Amino acid sequence: MKKKEELCSFPQQDQSAVVETDIRMVPIADLHDFEGHPFKVENDMALFELMQSIEKEGVIVPALARPRAEGGYELIAGHRRKAASKWAGLDVMPVVIRELDDNQAVIAMVDSNLQREHLKPSEKAFAYKMKLEAMKRQGARTDLTSCQVGEKLTSSQVVTETSDQVVPKLENPTMKAYSLKTDYDANGSWGITQGEMISSNMRSDEILAKQVGENRMTIQRYIRLTNLIPKLLDMVDDGKIAFTIAVELSYLTEEQQYELYEVMDMDQCTPSLSQANRIKRMSQSGELDMDGMFLILEQEKPNQREQIKLRADAVEKYFPEGYTPKQKTELIEKLLKEWHEKQEQDNKTQSLGKSRGRAR
Repeated sequence: MKKKEELCSFPQQDQSAVVETDIRMVPIADLHDFEGHPFKVENDMALFELMQSIEKEGVIVPALARPRAEGGYELIAGHRRKAASKWAGLDVMPVVIRELDDNQAVIAMVDSNLQREHLKPSEKAFAYKMKLEAMKRQGARTDLTSCQVGEKLTSSQVVTETSDQVVPKLENPTMKAYSLKTDYDANGSWGITQGEMISSNMRSDEILAKQVGENRMTIQRYIRLTNLIPKLLDMVDDGKIAFTIAVELSYLTEEQQYELYEVMDMDQCTPSLSQANRIKRMSQSGELDMDGMFLILEQEKPNQREQIKLRADAVEKYFPEGYTPKQKTELIEKLLKEWHEKQEQDNKTQSLGKSRGRAR
């Protein structure tokens, strides 16, 4: 069994000074989560698998952090690695230490997490908002924005799992707030990725859209979701409210959103896009109240004709933990189909038995 310190891929080193780019073994207790971090760290199967990987191979890719004035470090990238390392029983983990201002830190934090798969709508919404605000605060300094894919910088001294050198010197020491992506090249050498520069004559939201592969209007729609109350936003993340419908509901006041949530809970239904648009227009004209919400939601939707409603608390216990609404629906349909086929087979068997009885 490896000792805890040996489970990390980088050896312990002197922590007496912070340089512009510095990799060190940092106590996990000294790593503080990024303030307002929009990306959720959940104890799911993916985190469990990451923990197992860390137990076996160590933390291969260092986290990214910046020094805090009050002591310790603010974690910019590596929140899941930190959680998995704690789960694996580690006390320290390898971290790239960078001196970044608030705007640079936000951009680096968002860039490092947007590359993940299966991001929730709420995570994208708050991430896009945080990065766009940081870019606007930087004004025309588009040299401080970044793309997801950039050219890897070489270092005069690279770090590998067996290296004693832990402070790589970059050929371009002026790298400020480009995306900072730690990775290994084909030769197994560790390096830092720098994003490409974007034309300064573009709007901030256009630059962001180009970086994340969305169009500008989609970026704005995602940011609209940050106006939703937590209960409605959770329904969006769970797939109970569609993205386009959620955007319409984001125009309601906070009080109206809570009232709408109560109405949906009592009626056990969600609005269609046309209903959400009507609710939005009534809100903007000052005519919306709970009675109006009931009247709109009670109107039959094409996909709700002859709908059978099941109480969630009555059937929830029969589903595996973590099942999405779509998976639950598919399972119910599958079981009903199997039951129907069995009923038909039983009826055929009974009919055949009766026919033989009459023949005798």
